[in-house]
Amino acid sequence: MVNHPAPAMPVETQFELLDLKQFSARQLRPLLESEAALWHERLRWDYSSSTELLLQYLDSRILPGFVVLDRGRLAGYTFCVYEGNKAVVGDAYAIGSTPEQTARITETLLRRLLDLLLETPSVGRIESQLLLYDAGSVDGGFREAGFARHPRLFMELNLSQARLSSPSLTPEIELMPWSSLYYQSAAELINLAYLGHVDAEINDQYCSLHGSLRFLHNIIRFPGCGVFEENNSWLLRERNTGQLSGMILCSRVAPDVAHITQLCIAPAQRGRGLGRLLLYHATNHLRRTGTAAITLTVTESNHQAVALYEDAGFHVRHRFDAMVLNRSSTLWMRG
Repeated sequence: MVNHPAPAMPVETQFELLDLKQFSARQLRPLLESEAALWHERLRWDYSSSTELLLQYLDSRILPGFVVLDRGRLAGYTFCVYEGNKAVVGDAYAIGSTPEQTARITETLLRRLLDLLLETPSVGRIESQLLLYDAGSVDGGFREAGFARHPRLFMELNLSQARLSSPSLTPEIELMPWSSLYYQSAAELINLAYLGHVDAEINDQYCSLHGSLRFLHNIIRFPGCGVFEENNSWLLRERNTGQLSGMILCSRVAPDVAHITQLCIAPAQRGRGLGRLLLYHATNHLRRTGTAAITLTVTESNHQAVALYEDAGFHVRHRFDAMVLNRSSTLWMRG
């Protein structure tokens, strides 16, 4: 039996909904380890590093969120992260006695978290990408609140089946390994590459240089998208100007699985096969280092990128939703 000092909010006859801050990392560890096992099963990710980082945050009792108890048993949790006037739904996970009950608990948690965010005047934007959940499976509360839905694809390439042909590199552009010396230039490239792009609607970090620097910092320094692999990340640079033309960044999500966290080309350099060149180089380099598979995520409406990945041999392993709500563009009426 879990002790909880504050009054509980009834959810169903046997459920209680409580503040996440009332619970310690020790109490939540079994639930998070169960979730990590599901990440491995569904997405081939070793999620243990992210689990340990999250447990540290949980012990600090600073994360806004909720926990569901089912007759005293921890049955699910959700949390969010504030970034200025933006809130990001960090996660939602539940274990019920049946799949139907699991879905009800997850939906209950998400609806309560969204209520909290929608009732907070300082929150002007809410983003959510819950990779574990099939598209359309946990979107009830989001739809009712007026979120825009962007279906995304989780794609995978078995490197034994990679089939990209070797493209040629023009003399005026050089291929070079990632270097932190190009941190600022890489952020500038990301910001430029996503101007007017659908992914900038999904992740507003792409919309400014400051946000792009934060995005780059997150994927290089934190394990949310795997452990960054400097030796498997590459840049394209114009020899005459020193400007970056393209970039592919990779991380390690399991001993034999890599994840492409970023592939972008400068707008002025598109149509020259540079994305194909970077993908070809990265996949071949990863194959030589013993990697068995590569994964990535891509927005379904980004047809050009999807076609490139399919040509390389990637297949869709999973579809999930990116959900976005801008307070300035939505009439929020809470009855």
